[in-house]
Amino acid sequence: MALNVVIMAAGKGTRMKSARPKVLHRLAGTSLLQHVLDAAAGLGAARTVVVTGHGAEAVEASVAGQGPAGSLVCVRQMPQLGTGHAVQQAVPALDPALPATLVLNGDVPLIRPDTLRALLAASAGTKLALLTVTLADATGYGRIVRDAATGLVRAIVEHKDASAAERGIREVYTGIMAAPTALLSRWVLALANDNAQREYYLTDVVAMAVAEGVPVVTAAAGGETEVLGVNSPLQLADLERRLQRQRAEALMEAGVRLADPARIDVRGTLACGPDVEIDVGCVFEGEVTLGEGVRIGANCVLRDTRVDDGAVIHPFSHLEGARVGPGALVGPFARLRPGAELGPEVHVGNFVEVKNSTLARGAKANHLAYLGDATVGERVNYGAGSITANYDGANKHRTVIGADAHVGSNCVLVAPLTIGAGATIGGGSTVAKDAPAGQLTVARAKAVTVPGWKRPQKVQKAPKAG
Repeated sequence: MALNVVIMAAGKGTRMKSARPKVLHRLAGTSLLQHVLDAAAGLGAARTVVVTGHGAEAVEASVAGQGPAGSLVCVRQMPQLGTGHAVQQAVPALDPALPATLVLNGDVPLIRPDTLRALLAASAGTKLALLTVTLADATGYGRIVRDAATGLVRAIVEHKDASAAERGIREVYTGIMAAPTALLSRWVLALANDNAQREYYLTDVVAMAVAEGVPVVTAAAGGETEVLGVNSPLQLADLERRLQRQRAEALMEAGVRLADPARIDVRGTLACGPDVEIDVGCVFEGEVTLGEGVRIGANCVLRDTRVDDGAVIHPFSHLEGARVGPGALVGPFARLRPGAELGPEVHVGNFVEVKNSTLARGAKANHLAYLGDATVGERVNYGAGSITANYDGANKHRTVIGADAHVGSNCVLVAPLTIGAGATIGGGSTVAKDAPAGQLTVARAKAVTVPGWKRPQKVQKAPKAG
């Protein structure tokens, strides 16, 4: 359905107690506003108008370049004089040729596209449609008052103005509405601010619609969580846990074994094959793919990483921009940085860091090592404490280690460097020239023993006088 979308994102969020605009605070790794934009994009909106105000420059920069050219525009609400005033600023930017306009809140991040489609269907391009939810405790919310004969909405009554009978109503307005573009534009431009706060309230369009005989209908949200707003760090944390629980349940329904669904954070997309096991305290960011039978140990962080079938990531490992081959073992306490590609059955052990390097099938770096800008062949054994010295202070250089080579402990490989297949580098060597295949290369300073040498003794200070 071709439509306009207005997203109100001008509020300061005083209760957040933060210099950051409220709609730019993050939920599951994504800004509140971006969650709403993603929901709108799922509707195929032809024109999206973001109303900014507090921190407008930062908010506008965060959405710049999204969608086809001209499909997303920002308008400013300065000063902020209520929800109706926000939509007033958006009216000149609406496309009048689009029959429907949907009004969303930038701090209500979990609204689902399916719910919004139902709301738009209820509006049908001719009616004012309000999204409502039924709460066990509706304290503080505007109540939906219906006509007893027709069932149509007659008014929204704020809690403070509601009678005892009206306070018994549990159906409340969520702040989201859909309306014919022409009618909404005319209504909001006619809003008055004759109230104690001297603000323009969007909910006043309900009375205008009723007065004109335009039906005011409703669609029901799927539950409380998708229409909850964020006004404080406490509410943000509550919504985070609700969302993470939803994601955890979806993973478990797909067959993933989670040690504790309350202790996982998915801050992007996580795709899992069959028989994946994830221990507690793991964080997944960006796009992460786990193959069949993958096991992730406790307290790991994976960002933009693919782990192939049967691989094991041991606890406290950090992987970013990495590819882990089938049957590989990583960690504990390993770090794979962008460009790390581990082949099948590779072992990268505790306190090993790999960056922009490939390790072919069966290669092992089990302890306390660094591989940067390296190409490592099959079955290479890379010793504890060894490093590639890949940076000369200006440029990065590559180290190539041939298949079946053995690099002893505490070696420094000064790139650019090639170590031939089957070569052995003696422990403690600093190698700055290519090492031939199949031979032992040792590059150590000669050990010297000084006869009669005595260790220096600490000079005893004289006691202070007096």
